[in-house]
Amino acid sequence: MGRSIRVMAALLALWSTAAAADFDIVALGVRGGLDEGNLSAYLIKNGENSRYLALDAGTLLPGITQALAKGSFPEATPEKAAPLTPQGYVLRERIGAYFLSHGHLDHLAGLLLAAPDDSRKPIYTTTDTANTLRTHYFNWKSWPNFSDSGNGTRLGTYRINTPPPGQRVTLGDTGLSGIIYPLSHDSSASSMLLVSRGNEAFAYFGDTGSDANEKSKHLHAAWQVLAPLVQAHQLKGILIESSYANDQPTNRLFGHLTPALLLGELEHLAALSGGDQALRGLPVLVTHIKPALQAGRDVPAEVKQQLEAGNRLGVNFIFMQQGDRITL
Repeated sequence: MGRSIRVMAALLALWSTAAAADFDIVALGVRGGLDEGNLSAYLIKNGENSRYLALDAGTLLPGITQALAKGSFPEATPEKAAPLTPQGYVLRERIGAYFLSHGHLDHLAGLLLAAPDDSRKPIYTTTDTANTLRTHYFNWKSWPNFSDSGNGTRLGTYRINTPPPGQRVTLGDTGLSGIIYPLSHDSSASSMLLVSRGNEAFAYFGDTGSDANEKSKHLHAAWQVLAPLVQAHQLKGILIESSYANDQPTNRLFGHLTPALLLGELEHLAALSGGDQALRGLPVLVTHIKPALQAGRDVPAEVKQQLEAGNRLGVNFIFMQQGDRITL
């Protein structure tokens, strides 16, 4: 076992001493652009339930294929999957519901492409995203209407649910519940989902800028929600973006975070949670890093180095790769 894996395991154990691990997470897509086969999509489930909630769906089938190759779905054997392929079994039988944080294509393209072969299941999202789906995608111009509302023939594969912000909702038959909170993403609305099972919780953030740059208080409100969970050691982890390295000009962030901005926001959460030591060991899964086309530049490596260099809070930064599986 390499040193970095040993350190991550030790930090996960430290944070989990107050409760047993409850959430399994599989990364189907981790990037924030360019690679259409590796865009934002994660699966989460409670260890006692066999069906996953998809957290965004920028990439589905390519991510499932990678996860199968890495052994992240050990139960998806050809015998268990028959008459489907293992990929089809995971898509149709193991994913029980979708959460879509906002309506940008890099967060829902995989769902659109998989829709003709998907099974019936619910989508949970904001009213703004639901309107985007109905108006711009499920309209029989961009794509057939696989939903249960909107124009033209409604094929009904997906039942679109728009619970009010701040209201807990049962997330299909995944055994999970969730509460949606608004985020600011430049000129677009985005959202966070606080996923819960019993007393344990996991926070999934869609694309977001910092409150200072967005002239918003949405992240402050999110941190106020999460702080009591941090204090009670009921927050099992956070999945949040850091799209660009620190040299990205502010006027070119387009509603995203850099390592410096993310670290500043985590400082805010720590202050609300009891001080500098409050987040020590907290798993923070970093996502949506945007690759660059400049020769010789490795933006994911830069983002990782900058976050780790500024990590005075001692959080456990985790950088999942496509197909990886972890348990929190």
